[in-house]
Amino acid sequence: MGISANHRFDKTGEELLPAPGKPGARPPADQSVNQLDRFVAGKLLDFIGHPPILIQLWDGSTIGSVPGEPVATMQFQDRGSLYRILRNPELNWGDCFAEGRIEVKGNLVDFLQTVYLGLSSRKSIPLPGQLPNWHLHLNSKLANGSAASDIYHHYDIGNNFYRRWLDQTAMQYTCAYYPDPGMSLEQAQLAKMDYVCRKLQLSSGQEVVEAGCGWGGFALHMAEHYGVRVKAYNISREQIRYAKVQAQQRGLGERVEFILDDFRNIDGHYDVFVSIGMLEHVGSQNYPLLGGIIGRVLKPGGRGLIHSIGRNRAKPVNAWIERRIFPGAYPPSLREIMDIFEPNHLSVLDVENLRLHYALTLQAWLNRFEQSAGIIQEEMDELFVRTWRLYLSGSLAAFRTGDLQLFQVLFTPAHNNDLPWSRAHQLPG
Repeated sequence: MGISANHRFDKTGEELLPAPGKPGARPPADQSVNQLDRFVAGKLLDFIGHPPILIQLWDGSTIGSVPGEPVATMQFQDRGSLYRILRNPELNWGDCFAEGRIEVKGNLVDFLQTVYLGLSSRKSIPLPGQLPNWHLHLNSKLANGSAASDIYHHYDIGNNFYRRWLDQTAMQYTCAYYPDPGMSLEQAQLAKMDYVCRKLQLSSGQEVVEAGCGWGGFALHMAEHYGVRVKAYNISREQIRYAKVQAQQRGLGERVEFILDDFRNIDGHYDVFVSIGMLEHVGSQNYPLLGGIIGRVLKPGGRGLIHSIGRNRAKPVNAWIERRIFPGAYPPSLREIMDIFEPNHLSVLDVENLRLHYALTLQAWLNRFEQSAGIIQEEMDELFVRTWRLYLSGSLAAFRTGDLQLFQVLFTPAHNNDLPWSRAHQLPG
């Protein structure tokens, strides 16, 4: 099951050249370089803060100078790609790279990281490929709105694709936890799940609700290793189907219920609420609503944890990621996350930032993706591979440079006094 190039590149108001699905192809053009071309390339270097990179034009000539060796060289394959970026740099840089009309000679992550730092110093708009902070997005319910279609766009493109580069134990598509940076991806994802369970002080017999359960790995882990009963909500049909099969195969079908439904329809009363990697899809205008649901279903002595990509401050949307990868998503600042808790009498107990853990996670994902890139290209196409290479590389660069954060926020109803006196319970037993 794949995404065609035509599906990935919808109408943007820009002419898409070359024809989608043919990276590296370019329209016939005069291969000479004129004075205006050089001027425009120089202005592009100005725009990105003159990082230690070079621009190579389609005739082989280079623009810029750096002391020593450049971090990388950005190569334009044709004149049209250079001028196309001027029209809409946020969207068109990523499109041109995915189409093969821009190449990066050197390490792509190092290149993006260098560019992001240059842009940050100038307080400029980032190049596409960097996971952005999206504008406010009021997601609709599963039955009649965009939330479901947004999820399908990203998560329902085929379990086989994700299986090739996620961990092989729990299919976790969220930040792992590396108490030892030398851990394997599988070890770090298991460590993440146990770390969250310790923060929540899970114990046998408790009732847990999970909002946005992915492929079900964490729900199954909680039930199997901590003796709890779990209701797990998700609106991705592919993920729910996979999770139900896993529950039956592991003999946990009676203790874990996977529900194809929107988080707004959570009902019942629970000892624990947990959400790992869903908040990015809720839309900040819905945070008070989410908090109201949590306050309604969480027992007076209950606890909750939200794990989400975030920002140090709110920033405008990046068009390429929003259109090509994650439509409708929005990583919030901590200030915005408080809109979940403040109106709903929920007290924050603990906040932790695992930014560098996500950088290690993304490096592991990218390594595995590249190992399977040839097979993925056969199953999808080259455009798809280049798009995801840019997405994973750009996200890794964004966490390394501090443009993105990873917040874990532990909370409880305001009147709950049954609280630990230290963080000792968070350490491995």
